[in-house]
Amino acid sequence: MLRYLIRRLLLTLPVLLGVATLVFSLIHLVPGDPAQSMLGDAASPQEVAALRERLGLDRPLAVQYGHFMAGLVRGDLGTSLRYGTPVVGEIEARVPRTAELAVAAMTVAICLAIPLGIVAAVYRDTIVDHAAMTVALAGISMPNFWLGPLLAILFAVKLGWLPVSGTGDWTHLVLPAATLGAALAAILARMTRASVLEELRELYVMAARARGVSRARAVLRHAFRNSLIPVVTIIGLQLGAVLTGTIITETIFAWPGVGRLLIQAINFRDYPLVQGCILFISVTYVGMNLITDLVYGWLDPRIRYE
Repeated sequence: MLRYLIRRLLLTLPVLLGVATLVFSLIHLVPGDPAQSMLGDAASPQEVAALRERLGLDRPLAVQYGHFMAGLVRGDLGTSLRYGTPVVGEIEARVPRTAELAVAAMTVAICLAIPLGIVAAVYRDTIVDHAAMTVALAGISMPNFWLGPLLAILFAVKLGWLPVSGTGDWTHLVLPAATLGAALAAILARMTRASVLEELRELYVMAARARGVSRARAVLRHAFRNSLIPVVTIIGLQLGAVLTGTIITETIFAWPGVGRLLIQAINFRDYPLVQGCILFISVTYVGMNLITDLVYGWLDPRIRYE
């Protein structure tokens, strides 16, 4: 297992290097002068020149790239223009809230999708199967920017059961988690159904039933257990995608996470903070893919021996 872990880590390093290079290129690919964009058209040439010097934009591109990569190694992403504090500190202060929302959304998705997918597979081509997949299709079809306000209007404004935005107790987490988890649950339910359905056709499930194993035991312990590889794939990829989904959801519900911080940084043209947020989201996505690969090796030892 250790050799498998080292091999996967070595394969991840070039990806991380490419992500860091793309994030660095962000400020240089934007049309126009980044310093002028940050300060606005009313800024004087002296102010623009001072900001360019402060950000190091007056240096050769290779020098800027080397300085940026050296900062990454030291854990230094620069200073936020809006807050005047280190970018790393601003992101660290909001990571717990984003992680809280991501875990809650994935919990909602798993609790809804796994039972729905298993039931749809067991009762395939029946009204139960069609109803379950219709619910899944509806979940996929509803974007966050539409579902979020709809849930807020219904449960917060009309019924008054839940707070409409902000943070506090667990009730503040319900609407954002439901909004973010709905689409994830729909995708995961369809994958669970397809995977379990494929395993139910295998001979070992029929043999287990012939030995007197109950239907529920044969489905849960045999078919579902062996169908976990594609299910884990979707969970791992979707958990990484949750971070991009939080950008919209956190903005709708005023949730103080990294996604909302990124939108605020874009609005205020705080390029160092924009770079830091994008880098954090990208590296987290790559990290989740790495963890998914490691879970593969744990679920199926044949993978790490290949």
